[in-house]
Amino acid sequence: HNPRLFLSRVGFFSKSGLLPWYTTNPPDLSQSFWGRAHKGDFTSVTVRKHPSRQQYQKKQRHFSSLEDSWQERLADVVTPLWRLSYEEQLKVKFEAQKKIIQRLESSLRVLHGVSGRVAAPHSEGLHCHLHPIIPSPIINGYRNKSTFSVNRSPDGNPKTVGYYLGTWKDGNIVCVPCSHLKNIPEKHSQVAQYYEVFLRQSSVEPCLLFHEGGHWRELTVRTNSQGHTMAIITFHPQGLSQEELCVQKVTLRDFFTKGPGAVCELTSLYFQESTMTRCSHEQSPYQLLFGEPHIFEDLLGLKIRISPDAFFQINTAGAELLYQTIGELSGVDSSTILLDICCGTGVIGLSLAQRASQVLGIELVEQAVEDARWTAAFNGVTNCEFHAGRAEKILPQLLKSQEDEKLTVAVVNPARAGLHYQVVQAIRNCRAIQRLVFVSCKPHGESTRNFIELCCPPNSAKKLLGEPFVLRQAVPVDLFPHTPHCELVLLFTRE
Repeated sequence: HNPRLFLSRVGFFSKSGLLPWYTTNPPDLSQSFWGRAHKGDFTSVTVRKHPSRQQYQKKQRHFSSLEDSWQERLADVVTPLWRLSYEEQLKVKFEAQKKIIQRLESSLRVLHGVSGRVAAPHSEGLHCHLHPIIPSPIINGYRNKSTFSVNRSPDGNPKTVGYYLGTWKDGNIVCVPCSHLKNIPEKHSQVAQYYEVFLRQSSVEPCLLFHEGGHWRELTVRTNSQGHTMAIITFHPQGLSQEELCVQKVTLRDFFTKGPGAVCELTSLYFQESTMTRCSHEQSPYQLLFGEPHIFEDLLGLKIRISPDAFFQINTAGAELLYQTIGELSGVDSSTILLDICCGTGVIGLSLAQRASQVLGIELVEQAVEDARWTAAFNGVTNCEFHAGRAEKILPQLLKSQEDEKLTVAVVNPARAGLHYQVVQAIRNCRAIQRLVFVSCKPHGESTRNFIELCCPPNSAKKLLGEPFVLRQAVPVDLFPHTPHCELVLLFTRE
């Protein structure tokens, strides 16, 4: 392909779903993109601020002259690296991760002074050892979970299932079908297409804005490597009676079991009533309309149970490499306790349980903790405990019992928002933790604050009293081909 400039598009990640546009005379890709990437300016490019409304309207008028289809525009927003070869994508990502580490080390040198606590100079001009990026084993259709929205299509049909383009702020949201996206598997696209068929024959309107009424909302599809498929459909009750709700659930179930949707061969279908943007199982239970309550995945010699609400890495084959990398960096052995913080379904801790003396997992989502406990019991793992709740509440109590006892290795895999300050504080102040593996899917975001707090000099005002950690190694692992994102695994130790 003749690559076109997509830098103006990848700038929209800080405001997800923004419509892309071209400059009047797009500069050459190699000059603009590679020049900035190799100068370490990739991160700043991808967090460009949203233009003013006047700028937006001016560029919006330019859309009429664009040759790109809506599908191409969506691909440029959701998977902005899709025009590059995978080798080129990896180079872009590696340079971005290198720049993040450079900035982190620079900040730490300022905090510690000239004689700061940083590792000896290593490769790539860094003090920590930055390993080559680990590529994803699967490049296309790798997602095991996709969430599809419902809204008006570019031609105005409100019963369209796909991904958003535009912003709510500017009132220009459109919903574009996304079967063409390179990261979406065919099964997910098939279920989304048949959900759209269902909506268009339903007498019940979709819920585009909560205050405007309507009912049918987003669809989530989960699949495993055996081809099993779980569909979860969200529904706004808007004051419907239980009898009316029951009619809609039966209609939906019949469509996917006896009607046209039966070709999707769903393993399970869930229905969730929700009056909020995001609703957990505890807030509003997932209702199983038919099929199996869980799907299962085989990973690292374990059979893993996955509930509708549980977190599981979206690239299964890539996750296996990620977890193997974590295990190698952790250095866990029979003399250590492993703390698995933000553990999800417990895969990291369970996969390392044979090496460790004990595994203690903490996870916010109750369903995920139940999955972890089931997985431990099914696979005969007896040295794991999993605790449900907020890590900032549970971790300090767990660490009190570990004080001055066995050496502890901590593995943290938080959401994009990073770790709560009290979690960082508890890790920093626990002398037993000599080794920390931090997994971040957004290391240039809030996680940077976590890194600084873990490595800065002792600060009594911030209650960071323990000896600081030192960044030793960094391993980028690509779980998200065609996007600029990857997982960055960082190893911190105390001197």
